[in-house]
Amino acid sequence: MSKPVAIVTGASSGIGKATALRLARDFGVVVLVARGGEKLAEVGEQVKAIGAEALVLELDLMEASAAETVVKETTKRFGRIDALVNIAGAVPGLDVFQMSDEQWNAGMELKFQGARRLAVHAWGALKASGGALVFTSGNAAVIPKAGAAAVGAINAAVEALSKAFAERGIEDGVQVNSISPGATMTGRRQAMLEKAATSKNIGVEEVKLQFLKQAGISRFGEAGEIADLIAFVVSPAAHWMTGTVLRMDGGEVKST
Repeated sequence: MSKPVAIVTGASSGIGKATALRLARDFGVVVLVARGGEKLAEVGEQVKAIGAEALVLELDLMEASAAETVVKETTKRFGRIDALVNIAGAVPGLDVFQMSDEQWNAGMELKFQGARRLAVHAWGALKASGGALVFTSGNAAVIPKAGAAAVGAINAAVEALSKAFAERGIEDGVQVNSISPGATMTGRRQAMLEKAATSKNIGVEEVKLQFLKQAGISRFGEAGEIADLIAFVVSPAAHWMTGTVLRMDGGEVKST
């Protein structure tokens, strides 16, 4: 019997990297997709060290052909897809009046269209395996801010998209959910905090405390915590869970 295969996008850093390493414990094969070559290759070696096989695909999911390439390369080599986890998609946090059409479109192309195209191309293989499809959104979907307009709008679109796929998944035997991480401490988050500290002329720790107070949470999340949730969602234990948005955010979102 062939080994189960998981595809993780955005796998070179942050939550994507943590998820790839976590799923390496449960899947025989992890396919790593991201734009970052050297960092992505390093994650591939770490996946192998855990005991899983790794396929490293350095691709830009903003390119329309990339999704088809991911699925073709994966199925040609391994013959199956059991889980697809869409994590790629950093959206610029710019004011609603400052973003150009190009910036709006770039955010939508990577996080929304890239994930949509990949889900469409992988659907047949997921249907054949009775697999799991995961989208990643964010709390901005339900707490939109004028100062980060695209983040909220695109995350909300991703959550709606996941529910549309979930409806078809009920017919086809594919489990579909969306994971919404709260403020998670990644390299990108650290860079954002440092930029804010510079602009305010205060220390990074003070900026962190201000953020936590404003968000109403006690601490930042860890990428590994989000990865553990994703690992549960794509496991047999959670297979009846579908069409759901799961928020892991320390209590920032106080309503459903």
